[in-house]
Order: sequence, then C-alpha cells, then structure tokens
Amino acid sequence: MKGKGFLIIVLLGGIGGLGYCCLPSYYNPFSPLQLSDPPGWITTFKLQRLTPPQCRQLLTAANQQGLISSQPVADSAGECPLTHVVRVRDFGQVKLSSSFLASCPLALSSALFVEQQAKSLTETWMKRRLIRIEHLGSYACRNIYHRSDARRSEHAGAEALDVSGFQLSDGRKITVLRGWKREETGPWLRAMLNASCHYYGNGSDLTITLLMLTIFILGCVATACVVKV
Repeated sequence: MKGKGFLIIVLLGGIGGLGYCCLPSYYNPFSPLQLSDPPGWITTFKLQRLTPPQCRQLLTAANQQGLISSQPVADSAGECPLTHVVRVRDFGQVKLSSSFLASCPLALSSALFVEQQAKSLTETWMKRRLIRIEHLGSYACRNIYHRSDARRSEHAGAEALDVSGFQLSDGRKITVLRGWKREETGPWLRAMLNASCHYYGNGSDLTITLLMLTIFILGCVATACVVKV
C-alpha cells in the first residue's frame, strides 16, 4: 500500500508539473512579460519584477509596434537626477497635449494601459474613440504634497503623470475635475481608474484628489490602488 501511495503521489506531481510547463506564458508568473499579455495580477506581478534592461527591451518593442512613440533622453544630475528616462510623444493614435518625461516603467505601463484598457473602455462607455490625453506634466523635483518633511514624490523620478482630461473622436473634451461626478462621464472615468490598477497597482500615488487638483496620478511605487475623494 505504501508503494502504491508513493506511486500516486509521483504521478500527481508529474501531471501537475506537466500542466505547469504547458501553461500559456500569460498564465505563468515566471515567464517573461510579453506586450500581448492580458491585464491581470500576473501581468502586474511581471511589470513589478522587470529589470531596467528588460523594461527598455519591451519599450523598444512597444515603439516598433506603434503602441508608443518615445525617445531616450540624456541622463541628468542635480537634486533629482534622472537616468534612463524617455520623452513620450504619443501613444500611437492617441495623442498627447504635450510630450512628457517618463521613467521606463511609467512609459511602458502607460503604453499598455492605453492600448489594452483606455481605448476599449472609452468605446464601450462613451461610444467614441479616445484620441487625446490632456495632462499637467510628469517631472518635478519636489517632495510629496510639497512638504519639507515628506519623501520625494514619484514626480521627482519622472515616475508619475498627472492626467487632467481626455478628448474623444466627436470633439468632446472631458476633464477629470468636471466629469468625475457627472452621470454620463463618471462611470467611464471610474472604470478607467479601476482598470489602471493592473498597470499602476504598485503605486499609492494612483489617486484622484478632488480637494486638490483632481487629477489622475499614475504612479509606480507603492502597494495599492487608492481613490481619495
């Protein structure tokens, strides 16, 4: 009986191992991230684990596939030095109010978010295409909330983008400030925020702050998606 029990355990282990080996890459948390990986906790996990060389390689591929248009920027020194940053000019067919500086993780996560979520959510909720993203900038050498006793903001490393609004294919411009509580646009904006957690979910700076600037802050350094109203 003991021999049979051991054989069953070995067989079950072999079947489990075979199933694991045959998992599609997007279900395997230890396989390399692919640009086509669907959103979810496994993709979020892979984004968090990317090394700088891996991130730059994927960002190059994203440029080649037309998901983003970005160019490397020379490293800078000073109080808030920047290394391996890029200037993002657009997200394919989705244009920007102006280009912005971004760390590789911010640029890559944003390209995936726009391609996989923002465009489809806009068509689903608003029945129009997303054609432009309005923003207030990314890089600023400052502490959180400008407090002298606080840690450096993600903006100090070009790891956060303040998104203030969106333009649709019918010409409408929808700001986060005015659209958040409107019946026709609020659900769409909230869906956008919730979806972004798959890409920026490791950042507590992913917030909507209606009492301040009321903007999306797409940050890349913390532990949970948070909504502050």
